[in-house]
Amino acid sequence: MSKSSYQSPFSTRYASAEMQRLFSEETKFRTWRRLWIALAKAEQQLGLDITDAQISELEAHADDINFEDAERREMEVRHDVMSHVYAYGLQCPTAKPIIHLGATSCYVGDNTDIIVMRDALRLLRREIINVIARLADFALKYKELPALAYTHLQPAQLTTVGKRATLWINELLMDLEEVEYRIAGLRLLGSKGTTGTQASFMELFGGDGEKVKRLEQLIAEDCGFEGVVPVSGQTYSRKVDSFVLAALSGIAQSASKFSNDLRILQSFKEMEEPFEKHQIGSSAMPYKRNPMRCERMTALARYVMVDSLNPDFTAATQWFERTLDDSANRRVAVAEAFLACDAILSLYINITDGLVVYPRVIAQRVKNELPFMATENIMMSAVKKGGDRQELHERLRVHSLAAAKCVKEEGLPNDLLERICADPAFGLEKGELDGLLEPSRYTGRAEQQVEEFVRDCVRPVLEKNRALLGENPELKV
Repeated sequence: MSKSSYQSPFSTRYASAEMQRLFSEETKFRTWRRLWIALAKAEQQLGLDITDAQISELEAHADDINFEDAERREMEVRHDVMSHVYAYGLQCPTAKPIIHLGATSCYVGDNTDIIVMRDALRLLRREIINVIARLADFALKYKELPALAYTHLQPAQLTTVGKRATLWINELLMDLEEVEYRIAGLRLLGSKGTTGTQASFMELFGGDGEKVKRLEQLIAEDCGFEGVVPVSGQTYSRKVDSFVLAALSGIAQSASKFSNDLRILQSFKEMEEPFEKHQIGSSAMPYKRNPMRCERMTALARYVMVDSLNPDFTAATQWFERTLDDSANRRVAVAEAFLACDAILSLYINITDGLVVYPRVIAQRVKNELPFMATENIMMSAVKKGGDRQELHERLRVHSLAAAKCVKEEGLPNDLLERICADPAFGLEKGELDGLLEPSRYTGRAEQQVEEFVRDCVRPVLEKNRALLGENPELKV
């Protein structure tokens, strides 16, 4: 691989070999040949003069693509499809006259794009399921561990570490549902001809419209699809690309939410991503343990979310039956959205396979804030002992402000409990206050919510897809 020319980081650093293979030249041109074979078989079955020997010849060279011949031809004719028709014909002289018979370029181009998107969505689906499986185990493991929850990034009522993980899982389940919906809805373009009217095929079949319709169905079945789009111009509607990349943007949004949460938690020293034995966090500060994986997830997610706008503009600016200003954009935008999403989910699997939790730090942070959160319970206990609710509320307000001032301005520990113990209006002993400050009293139904969510929403998905579990991607850098 040359070091003197640009190389995409998706190939050298980020995307998996499997996803790169799906969007490779080899996959594309092998799929073109597969589609030409499917077309020839269907045309033969419907009565055109195509021999078994011609089809056998095409099948014999379906995978050994003569790239050099195609590249030389394209330099002459400036047309990639016709260059590969020519190259295929060199290898298949007997079948040469019937290659691409009746078709336009979009027959191979657009149908291949749909096939590749379907397979790429299936790969992302598998990766999402593996992330969900890891997070589900994590959620159950830490379902009881009280932790500070945040609204406006300010400490709020407690949650549990496991309950927070269910929020990440829930968004991934939404993404999974959307990806599955998009896979189920994909249809081939079929054999629609130059402007979508199938005029060339009507000519081939002597005006027999039923045979023209049957031709498309045979091709769809050969490629593993239920059917083709009902109507089109020369291309399938570019809204399909828009819908698919919107689903990928959804994955990026969920991953970015997780990665940002974990970056903040790592700053709090409550949790952190895996950090390898010889990993260097900073070239200047040897002690640092930067959240490199999560930062990369955030960066790639941002790329996908912005990139997902490309198909929107492409779909909106297609003129009549087609224009070619979609081609160059789609070559980059669609492929890179999938490559980036694959990289994001590989990171997500890697991180959730080795999440580190620091229960003592979490407990200390809870302890520092819990006295403020427990003031209502403290007030109710004092009222039960005969205290005046209104007076106690005012005293708690004054004590809380004084304790907060000590913490914020003097850097001292939170002494709110000591102030309350020393105030005879409350009539509470230290032991009674300690009982009121048991963190598990303030996590509501968090533990039960984790159990119910995993049992009712997650386990059915994992059981259904048991064969897809066990993904363990290796990061390149």
